[in-house]
Amino acid sequence: MKVYTRKGDSGETSLLSGGRVRKESIRVEAYGTIDELTSLLGLLRCEPLPDDVEKRLVEIQESLFSVGAALADPGGRIEHDPGAWDADSLEAWIDAMDLEIEPLTAFILPGGSRAAAISHVSRTVCRRAERRVGTLAGAEGGAPEGLQAYLNRLSDALFTLSRYLNASSGIPETEWHSKRSI
Repeated sequence: MKVYTRKGDSGETSLLSGGRVRKESIRVEAYGTIDELTSLLGLLRCEPLPDDVEKRLVEIQESLFSVGAALADPGGRIEHDPGAWDADSLEAWIDAMDLEIEPLTAFILPGGSRAAAISHVSRTVCRRAERRVGTLAGAEGGAPEGLQAYLNRLSDALFTLSRYLNASSGIPETEWHSKRSI
């Protein structure tokens, strides 16, 4: 099978459920941002990570592929498993990592280890995906149920992961404190 089809040369792409849309459509922006996040998590997996973190990131990438497929299938041509984007499992992971790190007492500047910095960048892309899915939900009649909660929790998990990775590496976090009162 060839990678190129030339069908998108006019600025349109096909949806899984049929039909074609502009590549800059809200729907394509949403699942394109999910794809970007999945790729960033792949970059993070290239870093030295604890085995449990590596395993969890693969699970999240698999979930995000399911999310992308569901977003590209507004007609419901394929049966999607909403359990693929279950926020509860992310909460349990956050809680487990929180037991291993100091309580959060200030805003944290992104950085520290390279893996933690990549996790922070992934968090910001996840937040953008959450905004794109929110825009899609409001404009085109919805996004899969539970997806916005999953993305919200995933960004929290990626923030906590960055802190966990720094703590595991013995790298202190840089706190941000306002120089003036708010």
